Amino acid sequence: VQLVESGGGSVQAGESLRLSCAASGDPYIRNYLAWFRQVPGKEREGVAAIYLLGGHTWYPDSADGRFTISQDNAGYTVYLQMTSLKPEDSAMYYCAADFYNLQLGRSYAYWGQGTQVTVS
Repeated sequence: VQLVESGGGSVQAGESLRLSCAASGDPYIRNYLAWFRQVPGKEREGVAAIYLLGGHTWYPDSADGRFTISQDNAGYTVYLQMTSLKPEDSAMYYCAADFYNLQLGRSYAYWGQGTQVTVS
């Protein structure tokens, strides 16, 4: 399974970004995809997760509705739409995949290289 993130960049507070995660490899393994983010010195935190076969989604309890995870019809690309971005959203954003339903746990087997988001 290979995961390639894109769509990061530098934006002003209040703007939006859409991150993409292009997934390839055995589709049987990557039933579940998730987005995580990490800033230096802090643990990686789950932002959103999705079950590719059923479309069910998960968000952390602290979510405020600004982020939305979705997938394309073929299930090969997963998106993270981020709106009303804040400086505290600045982080490296990672895509992760697994066969099991880990929701927002950090034990995903497959990870991308990440895409940087900077909000000023």
